[in-house]
Amino acid sequence: MDATLRELVLDPPGMIRLLAPPFDRGVHEPGYIKGYVPGIRENGGQYTHGVLWAVRAMAELGRRDRAAALLEMLSPVTHTRSAEAVACYQVEPYVMVADIYSNPAHLGRGGWTWYTGSAGWMLRVTIESVLGCTLDGGHTLRVRPCIPDAWEGFRLTYRLPDRRTVYELAVENPERCAAAVVGVTIDGVAATVADGAARVPLAADGAAHQVVVRLGAASAAPAASKK
Repeated sequence: MDATLRELVLDPPGMIRLLAPPFDRGVHEPGYIKGYVPGIRENGGQYTHGVLWAVRAMAELGRRDRAAALLEMLSPVTHTRSAEAVACYQVEPYVMVADIYSNPAHLGRGGWTWYTGSAGWMLRVTIESVLGCTLDGGHTLRVRPCIPDAWEGFRLTYRLPDRRTVYELAVENPERCAAAVVGVTIDGVAATVADGAARVPLAADGAAHQVVVRLGAASAAPAASKK
């Protein structure tokens, strides 16, 4: 992962290349990607739904600042914050892009948009890897955020398939130390922290439930959350 940061991340313009250097005139035949101009699409450009796994890997390693920074870098909003950036990016600021070019003649320009693979993986990596909210066994929401210490926290609304039951999550980081989950309440009642994650039992009862997850130092985490 250190090599990924060193060799594949280009900032500016803010992108993660799929590979480097691109295939060009060498003897290796990787398949159709060699047919692309070097630095375009898979051939050394950013292929978004693939490189999002780098963000997921950083989160799995507990490199919280880096995971969040890379995720923000991949956001289309980041690429369109100024007139100069828009002129470079040249695609919509409100939808995920499938690829970004690293070719010097088109550096930072977006490729295909409305690409469901990229959008789907961006959503999953954001919610599951960085915000740390995953469904366990279909009946428990597991919350183990991987956010930077600088974040105040975040809010997330989880609606069950019955369309009536809602769990309103408020993740709080009052001490600006987001290393571990140190407590959780559901509708004001203390709930379980296990294996470092808050565990929220889900019940399709048509009600709106309030869940508060508190982050803090690893030393303050309940013993049950430690391995």
